[in-house]
Amino acid sequence: MKANSIRARVRAEMTEEIKEIARRHLATDGANLSLRAVARDLGVVSSAIYRYFASRDELLTALILDAYNALGGCVEEAEAAVPREAHAARWLAVAGAVRGWALQRPHEYALIYGSPVPGYHAPEDTVVAATRAVRVLGGILQDAAEAGALAPNDDPHLPDGSAGDVARVAEAIAPDVPDTTMARGLSAWVTLFGQVSFEIFGQMRNTVEHRDEFFEHQMRAQARYIGLER
Repeated sequence: MKANSIRARVRAEMTEEIKEIARRHLATDGANLSLRAVARDLGVVSSAIYRYFASRDELLTALILDAYNALGGCVEEAEAAVPREAHAARWLAVAGAVRGWALQRPHEYALIYGSPVPGYHAPEDTVVAATRAVRVLGGILQDAAEAGALAPNDDPHLPDGSAGDVARVAEAIAPDVPDTTMARGLSAWVTLFGQVSFEIFGQMRNTVEHRDEFFEHQMRAQARYIGLER
C-alpha cells in the first residue's frame, strides 16, 4: 500500500512538472506544443512523456482544463467576497477577476479564448470547467430576480431561434430570469471577454491608454444594461 502511494505521488508530481513546462512553451510557441520539446526540457526521452499523456491533444486538454478551473476558481472567490444583496458589485467583482486573471496569465487565457488550435477538438469533459465562470454570472442574475432587483426592459421579443438558445442558457444558470434580461446578460458577458481580449491581444495600443478606468466604466455600464440596480 505504501509503495502504491509513493508511485501515485511521483506520478502526480511528474504530471504537474510536464504541464508546467508545457505552459512555458505556450508563452514562446503558443498552442503549437511539441511533446518532444517538452521532453527535452524535462531531460527525458520523448517516449517517457507518453507514460503520462498519450498524445499532444491529451496534454492540451489537461492544460485547458487547468486554465478553465483556475479562471473559474478566481471568479468564484472574488464574487463570494461581496455581500449577496450587492448584485451590481458582484458583477463588477466577476469582471475584475476575469481581467486580472487574464493579465496575469495571458498565454493560458489565449489557450482557452484565443484562436482555435488547428486539428484539436476539445472533448465534452471540458464543458463543466469551461462554464464555471459564467455560472457565477447566472447566480447573480438569479439572486437579483428572486430579490426583485432586476430592472425591467422593453426589448423586443427575441427571434424564435435565439429565444430557444437563450432559454437553454437560462435553464442551466438562471431559470427565473426573463429571456430579454438573460440575453442582455449574455451580451454583457461577451462584452467583458471582448474587452479583455482586445487588451490581451494588443488591440488597444495607441487608442485606450487609461485601461483600468475605461474597463471599470464599461463594466458599470454593462451592469446598468443588464438591469442590476444595486
